[in-house]
Amino acid sequence: MKKSTTLQLVLAALFTALGILLPAVFHPFGLAGSVFLPMHIPVLLCGFIVGSTYGALTGFIIPFLSNAFTSMPHLYPTAISMALELAAYGFFAGFLSKRLNVFVSLVGAMLAGRIVMGFANFVLLGLSGDSYIFSTFITAAFVTALPGIIIQLILIPVLLYALKKTDVMKRLFTDG
Repeated sequence: MKKSTTLQLVLAALFTALGILLPAVFHPFGLAGSVFLPMHIPVLLCGFIVGSTYGALTGFIIPFLSNAFTSMPHLYPTAISMALELAAYGFFAGFLSKRLNVFVSLVGAMLAGRIVMGFANFVLLGLSGDSYIFSTFITAAFVTALPGIIIQLILIPVLLYALKKTDVMKRLFTDG
């Protein structure tokens, strides 16, 4: 295995662990995951740092592993919907960052993930006989999540800039 492939696996595992750990830290303090979105940050960082494939895979498995370890989120429909949403976040963060600047890539990934979440909830809730209306989508995806959105828009570019400025990523992924 090449150094970069091994490192990518290790970083994806680290981001997966953070995606399980952060919500577990938030909940005892009464900080709702639907407001502060603690699973989203490691997935978005994974997409930006490790790439779209690892970002998507990490995003997809975190809700299921979190459910297995902590019983949160509930498996149906939340964990399934979140798995698809977070997979989209990770994929689009990595994909768009190869073509656009960090902020535009971040916003694009966040919008794509929310659209996927909306479609997933529409289908999953429809299958169970419930409805998922547009106002519910807007409230869940943008209004309730506004603090988490603001945190992501500030924290992720700052962290990525700091890593780039200190050449951490260049040293990590340079073979030799």
